[in-house]
Amino acid sequence: MKRNMGTADKTIRVLLALTFIYLYAYEYITGTLGLILMLVTLFFNISCIVGHCPLYAALGINTNKKK
Repeated sequence: MKRNMGTADKTIRVLLALTFIYLYAYEYITGTLGLILMLVTLFFNISCIVGHCPLYAALGINTNKKK
């Protein structure tokens, strides 16, 4: 897999993931929406670790500045 995520993109995803975890942990968001956000959080974290987003690859987007 080719890396297609830049540093700014990863930072935004981590901040969103932390926000979703906070909202779920303190029960601001519960039920089905909470579970969906936890799945999104899992996707964000895995894609940040790997540096590859399948959706970006499908759309031909590359925010990684390193060549």
